[in-house]
Amino acid sequence: MRKQIIADFSILMVVIVWGYTFVAIKNALETITPFNFIFVRFTISFLLISLLFYGKLKSLRWRTLKSGAVVGVFLFLAYAFQTAGLKYTTASNAGFITGFSVVLVPVFSSLLLKKKPSVESTIGVVMAAAGLFFLSYGGVSSVNRGDVLVFFCALSVASHILSVGYYVKKHDSVQLTIVQIGTVAFLAFLSDLFAGEISMPAGGVVWSAILICAVFATVGAYLVQNIMQRFTSPTHTALIFSGEPVFAGLFGYFLLGEELGVMALAGCFLILAGMVVSEMKITGRGDEM
Repeated sequence: MRKQIIADFSILMVVIVWGYTFVAIKNALETITPFNFIFVRFTISFLLISLLFYGKLKSLRWRTLKSGAVVGVFLFLAYAFQTAGLKYTTASNAGFITGFSVVLVPVFSSLLLKKKPSVESTIGVVMAAAGLFFLSYGGVSSVNRGDVLVFFCALSVASHILSVGYYVKKHDSVQLTIVQIGTVAFLAFLSDLFAGEISMPAGGVVWSAILICAVFATVGAYLVQNIMQRFTSPTHTALIFSGEPVFAGLFGYFLLGEELGVMALAGCFLILAGMVVSEMKITGRGDEM
């Protein structure tokens, strides 16, 4: 139980960092294309983590390479579908639909991994889903092709969480992280090349955002997730991930002067309350692992 609490708290710190990156990326995207940003970010991350853990890279086995590539593909798809979807739908719609992964994870976990969520986690998921609805100012306004693309992002996020939860018990966490980040960098390079958007970023704002995202929100974040998810469940991880738009909204409010209405604040409260409930033991039995 103690290991799970530490793991959940560590993943929460990751989500807080990701929430801040929305502010950094928002400013950077004024002068750099989304795919070019992803490519440069993950390339720097791959080089950094490879240098830090060169010994792990040398002892990398083929089976770990294959598993890490699977995880990396799901992560890249999440970024790609969300980026493409945002061209055709609103940020509110995208935020709500992406957050829908918090509902998909326990469903997929039950069907594919035969892991039944606990009562506490189920209540937490319902509260978080309701919170995401309020946070998006009433939910999805109308369905368009952008919404469909972002829904595939939610599927990819859920698949990424589940695949990490499955493979971290079979492979070295650091090696899995290295391959995962490298896979995203390679696929982002191909996408950037296909779109004809490859260019060298310029400007202090862009580079500060890239370095913050590369070091803290990629290398640090995915190392923490891959190491700590060994001690918690995919459902708990998805529930904590649902707090990302909460912290993004708070950082946007304090750093960019963006507004947070009553509905948004109610959504933040429900999501955070859902996280707290998921850590409780209402039924007196252990959570799913």
